[in-house]
Amino acid sequence: MSDKDREGTQDSDRADRRTLGTRLREAREYLGLSQDEVAKYVGVPRTALSHIESGQRRIDALELKKVAVLYKRPVAYFTGDEDGDQTLPEDVAHLARAAAGLSEGDRQELSRFADYLRARAQSERSSDG
Repeated sequence: MSDKDREGTQDSDRADRRTLGTRLREAREYLGLSQDEVAKYVGVPRTALSHIESGQRRIDALELKKVAVLYKRPVAYFTGDEDGDQTLPEDVAHLARAAAGLSEGDRQELSRFADYLRARAQSERSSDG
């Protein structure tokens, strides 16, 4: 591998770490968690988490897995390996994560409510046309 190729790979690695760090930070902030809380859960110093979020430190696979569990997201969400065609819009993904924590009966009620909203929207569209 030439020096130029090596430099390009290093630049790509740094960019990937920054992107990963940004996704981790945004997910943490979205959930209202502090760096201290996440660092304790993962078992790293808060400064290490700060360096991960800024792209200055690599995150190992086990740390990433712990963070993904805490944030209720697949690891692929953070690494960018999700298939774009199957990725849900953020608001829909949020609803799915929230629904996952409900009882079976509550999920059934939520499903009935979604059916009601869908039928109401369809009725409104047909009355407008």
